[in-house]
Amino acid sequence: MWHGWICFLSSVLTASLLLGAPPPAPAIDFSTTLGALQAQERTVETLFDAATPSVVYITTFVERTDRLTMNAVEVAAGTGSGFVWDRDGHIVTNFHVIKGAQSAKVVLTDTDGRSSRYNAKLVGYNPDKDVAVLQIDGGSSALTPISIGSSTGLRVGQTALAIGNPFGLDHTLTVGVVSGVGREVTSPTGRPITNVIQTDAAINPGNSGGALLDSAGKLIGMNTAIYSPSGASAGIGFAIPVDTLKYQVDTIIRDGKVQRPALGISYIAAAQARALGVQQGVLVLDVPPNSEASKAGLLGTYRRSDGEVILGDVIVAVNGDSVNSDTDLFRAIDKYAPGDSVRVRVSRLVDVGGKLAEVEASVMLRLQATATA
Repeated sequence: MWHGWICFLSSVLTASLLLGAPPPAPAIDFSTTLGALQAQERTVETLFDAATPSVVYITTFVERTDRLTMNAVEVAAGTGSGFVWDRDGHIVTNFHVIKGAQSAKVVLTDTDGRSSRYNAKLVGYNPDKDVAVLQIDGGSSALTPISIGSSTGLRVGQTALAIGNPFGLDHTLTVGVVSGVGREVTSPTGRPITNVIQTDAAINPGNSGGALLDSAGKLIGMNTAIYSPSGASAGIGFAIPVDTLKYQVDTIIRDGKVQRPALGISYIAAAQARALGVQQGVLVLDVPPNSEASKAGLLGTYRRSDGEVILGDVIVAVNGDSVNSDTDLFRAIDKYAPGDSVRVRVSRLVDVGGKLAEVEASVMLRLQATATA
């Protein structure tokens, strides 16, 4: 038996000598690896320290009547995040952070870690894009505007840093990557917000309105929503791109509101329209007299004297964009500005030989301006 093992080992050794032994594994220079890691950590630390004075903590309040004294008292309603936009004291946050509040306070933290609390006034908002602008009187020397970047050309995989106040924990940093671009979320009004950034940097309740930064420390988006069955971070967060914010914020600061394009009609909710037999498209309910829609020839839904409901036009396309739902309609007209003319294609019931027949019609409609705040 021993003779057999000796022969086996001898053959293995001979084969190794003939084939050449594998090269030894390279030695790992732990000092170099640790140094690179520390350099990366120091970069993140520097970015966080630089952005901290620009990211604010927002507390909203509502008035309640004290049952004993019958006096009005302020009661905290919620918390959120925001960031300093300019040296005039404008603070940008989500509309849903301040929705329903009667007052708000903003906490700034300076480079030495000292906190200052300010009363904020509402400048304006656009719920269709979930954007709101507050203003504080902190003096330009106390304000550090965030460094504004661009969301154009963002690539999946690039570093993303989220700074906010989740669960009331001030100035919390989470790091991840841009995990998707061109996403779509629903605003508080039900209208779609397009071109949204997706990130796996942890975003939790209280992060809303906080800053999403790139690896250069520049703002690329405002954290606004998460996708999570449990309500906590599941690794899928969404941020409104900064290029969208620039227009919204600048318009709100200048005008106190944002004008959005509208067809100037009212429409029937999808569930009711389906019950009436309209399976696709948006059923027009009412067309105000002398409106642009009326001048263009759009027809609304009405009830005849005998009680029968006569369906109005069903919008099926706007400038070539198919419309299957009200969300599609919003998405289509949001591409344009008030005053632009668009071609609206509709499905219409007409009387042909005493019977209603469905035909397609096309009208040119000038979009109206509707204020969102």
